[in-house]
Amino acid sequence: MVSMTEKRVHAFVVILCAVVLAAATLMVSTPDASAALVGLEVSDCVKCHQDAPATIASNGGKHQTAVTCLDCHGEHPPWGENVIPQCSMCHEGKSHYELENCLTCHSNPHEPLALNLADDVKEPCLTCHEGPGQDFVNYESAHAEQSCTFCHDVHGKIPDCSTCHEPHAEGQMTSDCLACHPAHHPLQINYALTTPRSFCVACHEEIGELMEKTETKHQAFTCAFCHRGQHPIVPQCQTCHGEPHSPLIHQKMPNCLDCHMDPHYLVK
Repeated sequence: MVSMTEKRVHAFVVILCAVVLAAATLMVSTPDASAALVGLEVSDCVKCHQDAPATIASNGGKHQTAVTCLDCHGEHPPWGENVIPQCSMCHEGKSHYELENCLTCHSNPHEPLALNLADDVKEPCLTCHEGPGQDFVNYESAHAEQSCTFCHDVHGKIPDCSTCHEPHAEGQMTSDCLACHPAHHPLQINYALTTPRSFCVACHEEIGELMEKTETKHQAFTCAFCHRGQHPIVPQCQTCHGEPHSPLIHQKMPNCLDCHMDPHYLVK
C-alpha cells in the first residue's frame, strides 16, 4: 500500500517535470527568451568558427567593415534554424542584385569580391560595371565583341595588352597602351603631347620615315604636338604659323601644301 508521503513525492515529481517541460517549450518558441538565455556576442563567434572570421578579416570588404556576424546570422541552432541569410536582405535596389544564384560568382560570402568566374561571362558583369557596358554600346571595336572574362579571368585583374597585341614600340608596357587606347573603347584614341613619336610611327611608318629625313623644325616635334586632341585630327597650318606671306599669295594659294607639299617633309 502506497503511503501518503510517497504520493506527495510522486505528485511533486510530476509537477516539477511539467514545469521543466513548459520552460523548455517557452525557450524554443520565444526568440527573445532564447536570445536572452544564450546572450551571444560577436566576439563569441570565433570561439567555434575560426575560418570565417579570419577570411573576413583578410578579404571581407564591406562584409568586414559594414556588418557583423550577428547582422547576417540572426539565429543559431538549436534556438533557430534561419542561419544562412538571403543576399537580398541587404543587397537591393540595383539590377545586379536582381540576378539569381549570387553564389555562382560570389562563392564565399565571407570574401565577397574574390569571385569565382566562369568562362564567357558578360551580361552579369555589366549589371555592376555599367560604364564599360555603355562604352561597348557606344563605341564599336573588337573588344566590345568579347566576353568580360576573356580579358578579366580574375576579378579586378588588369590584363597585359601584349597578351593579344603586339606593342607599337620596343619596351612599351600596358600603361603606355592605356595612355592612348582606353581598354573599353580602344579606337577612341587620345594622347598626351609628350607621347613619343615611336608610339605613332609603328602604324604610320611612311610618315615616320619622312619625319626622320626632314631638315625643318618639324623634325623636332612629337606627332602629338601638331595632332592635338582625339585621333585622327589634321591640324591647320595657321594654328602655329598664322599667315606668314603677303595677302596676295595667300589669296592665290589658300592651301599651304600646294607649295610646301607635305608637312612631314616640307619643301621650302
